[in-house]
Amino acid sequence: MLNIGEARETRERFGIKMIVDFASVPPSPDLDRQPNEHMKNYDRIYASGLSRTGKEGVAAKDGLKEYLAMYDRLGVDHVVIRAKDSESTVGIKVPYEDVADFCRTHGPRFVALIGVDPHRGMDAVREFEFAVREMGFRGLQVSGFEARLPINSKLYYPLYAKAVELGVPVCIHSGMNFSSTSWMGFGRPIDLDEVLVHFPEMKAVASVPGFPWVQELVGVAWRHKNLWIATSALRPKYLNTPGSGFETLLQYGRTILKDQIIFGSNWPILEVDRSIEEIRSLPISEDVQRKWLGENAMRLLGL
Repeated sequence: MLNIGEARETRERFGIKMIVDFASVPPSPDLDRQPNEHMKNYDRIYASGLSRTGKEGVAAKDGLKEYLAMYDRLGVDHVVIRAKDSESTVGIKVPYEDVADFCRTHGPRFVALIGVDPHRGMDAVREFEFAVREMGFRGLQVSGFEARLPINSKLYYPLYAKAVELGVPVCIHSGMNFSSTSWMGFGRPIDLDEVLVHFPEMKAVASVPGFPWVQELVGVAWRHKNLWIATSALRPKYLNTPGSGFETLLQYGRTILKDQIIFGSNWPILEVDRSIEEIRSLPISEDVQRKWLGENAMRLLGL
């Protein structure tokens, strides 16, 4: 159960009014990604983070209880979770019906994005529209590396057009991936620039934040004020670590892009509380911290 006093105390310690975690995977057998060859390299790359968050015990009966209690303790207002359908290409599916059930069961804190298979053509478009209009989903998730398509593939364009019509954002994996079965170039940010030129009304989120093309992504966001950048799966401390490759994102993110940066832990890859603490430790003003940690995402999602 939500401990209001504890949540308030935690938020006061962080010095913020609202928190949105834009990427999280609940420890539920219905929602967690299935282990397979496509994802094996992720387990290697993120082994230390998964160990700290207790990912190995995710199937334990208390795993979900502890997960919900964590967000209660931190006073997080909203958590974005995602359905996905990459079954035809990499054999992974998190059904949108199961994600909708989770949100209904655990309350308005949880906000859902739907991922559909662009190879299914108009059936995917209709599924996307149904999820938004009838089931309360707040946007679309696009992972080109899982669909084995560049993010400017014309197979995505009917979905992008529908997102504009529905007035919901599209979260697009923009950066390298660690799958050993898919090309890392499927997430190149320059392809996102073409999409936004063709769909200037579309609200888009680049997540993860562009590595190794961080400057390229910053350039795209500078050009397009309807593009947000999510820090998902990136430890915030690396934004201020010399030689990390993310220094440009910090410099622009605290100045001309301060209204376009949003926080995402991608739990269980990163610890949520540790990530928030690291944002608080960055050389950015309290006003910018509030924007990154919640205000920008609330505005994006219309919450």
